[in-house]
Order: sequence, then structure tokens, then C-alpha cells
Amino acid sequence: MSTFTINGKSHTFNGDPEMPLLWYLRDVVGMTGTKFGCGAALCGACTVHVDGSAVRSCQMQVGDLEGQAVVTIEGLSPDGMHPVQKAWRDLNVAQCGYCQVGQIMQAAALLKDTPKPTDADIDSAMSGNICRCGTYPRIRAAIKRAAQGG
Repeated sequence: MSTFTINGKSHTFNGDPEMPLLWYLRDVVGMTGTKFGCGAALCGACTVHVDGSAVRSCQMQVGDLEGQAVVTIEGLSPDGMHPVQKAWRDLNVAQCGYCQVGQIMQAAALLKDTPKPTDADIDSAMSGNICRCGTYPRIRAAIKRAAQGG
């Protein structure tokens, strides 16, 4: 049994402790903002925060979450006004949009740890998040805008 929070609400899970957090979020809790991409933690589409750090939910097991706090895109900012979300909209970052939740969650974790990132900081932090549409210049610009306060 694991007890943890998701977006500030307590959850207790009595099922298979090896269930990936991604499937718990989508199939059990009904939070479909977090996307399935590759299933091997290579693309970043499933990125969420666990105790403030960006993790790939497809590889995080629910049984390993005891006492931890999970934040999904739904909990990043209930009104969608997190500086990263606002910058994403202002700069029209998304093209197809599929990877963007993971991109936003990774960017938010970067800015929490590195409030004024350099291009090298951004490249390093975001290198594990793949955008098949190639919106990388807009992603970098949005991160820089969010770092400046919006």
C-alpha cells in the first residue's frame, strides 16, 4: 500500500506496486493531461513533478511514492497562469501540442532550480524532452520569458 499526494490531495493505492505512475494518473485517477509517449523515459511526454523534481511518470512505480508529493500539469497552476504556461501561450509554442505538457513540466522544474537559466542550462535541462514538430526555438524563448516574470 502506498499513500502519497497528487496535486495536494491524498491518495492511497492498494494495487500492484509496480504500476507506472502514468497509468495510475490516467486510468485510475482520470487525469489525462500527462501523456504517454515512448514508455521508456526517453521522450519526456509523461513528465510530472515528484517532490519538486521532474520525473518520467512512465517509469516511476506507484509503490515507490510513499509519502511523496506528485504534481501534474493539472496541479501546476489550476488557472493555467504559471509563468511557464503563460509564456507558452504568449509565444504560441505548441504546434501539434502532444509533447507540450511534458515540456512545460520540465521547464517549470528547471526554473524552480535555476531561476535565470543560460542557453546551456536550458539545453541541458530540456535535452530529454523530444518535440517532433521541432519547436525548440520557441520553447527556449518561452523559458527565457518565464524566467523574466512573464
